[in-house]
Amino acid sequence: MMTQALRIDIAVCTYRRPQLAETLRSLGALVVPEGVTLRLIVADNDVRPSAEGIVRDMTQRLPFPVTYVHCPASNISLARNACLDHAEGDWLAFIDDDCSASPHWLAALVAKARERDADAVLGPVEAIYGEGAPGWMRHGDFHSTNPVFVRGRLLTGYTCNVLMNVAAPSLEGRRFNLALGRTGGEDTEFFSGMVRDGGRLAFAGDALASEPVPVDRAQLGWLAKRRFRTGQTHGRLLATANDGASAKAVALAIAKAAFCAGGAVVTVLAPVARNRYLLRAIMHSGVVSGLLGVREIALYGDASAAIEGRRDHAA
Repeated sequence: MMTQALRIDIAVCTYRRPQLAETLRSLGALVVPEGVTLRLIVADNDVRPSAEGIVRDMTQRLPFPVTYVHCPASNISLARNACLDHAEGDWLAFIDDDCSASPHWLAALVAKARERDADAVLGPVEAIYGEGAPGWMRHGDFHSTNPVFVRGRLLTGYTCNVLMNVAAPSLEGRRFNLALGRTGGEDTEFFSGMVRDGGRLAFAGDALASEPVPVDRAQLGWLAKRRFRTGQTHGRLLATANDGASAKAVALAIAKAAFCAGGAVVTVLAPVARNRYLLRAIMHSGVVSGLLGVREIALYGDASAAIEGRRDHAA
């Protein structure tokens, strides 16, 4: 259980995001729970320290200490691990560098952690769509982030909005997989391992963060790529948990993909339902890919930057 006096580090991993200043500004406006002291860690994942100027400028305006960590090579797992390594608090919160925290974001996470005696607490991320986003995307809200409950339980989580007790037995010494640092899915694997090792995961629906959807992500193609990679990660975790992919698991994923593809055909005149079915078909196709051991597709970072970063490190 958390004691009344509590030290919390808030971690923001960033990569060439000018929205970082707005994220830090929202954190500076937090309503801090009584007995809680805050510290901020910004992990700059660019090869060059491109976020240092933003952090230096915002440090003068924030009501709590800020630690800047330059951890190059365009690998988000490297940045997340740097935050874990530099954490000094009792608990560590992660929020994305393009998100804005609501004033009671942290207080809601803390309250739920105390209520549920949880090792980690997730919050929702509300997508904010621009004028150029398609109507079906707005109406169906395809970009907001909420956890998935399986028979009433949370089996994994994410890092865009989370508070976790890094000293909990299920989290102590745990790190993000560097091999997934450009594909994504590193947080799914991280929290799946936490739950598998007995960790308690909870959800605070009022711990709200918001995230604008940029033009390049307000497209069906981007969603399809993201869903396929999500499926790949799920399939790989299933195969790992069962010491390999079984024919039954592959057949089930294929059947689900086929069923959802059929649903997309049946609802072809209803854009929201059609695209929801289509994206689920793509996700289940990704599960097949992951079960068969196909490496996850890269979604994040810059491959040339990663190579340059490794060269700089070797030098």
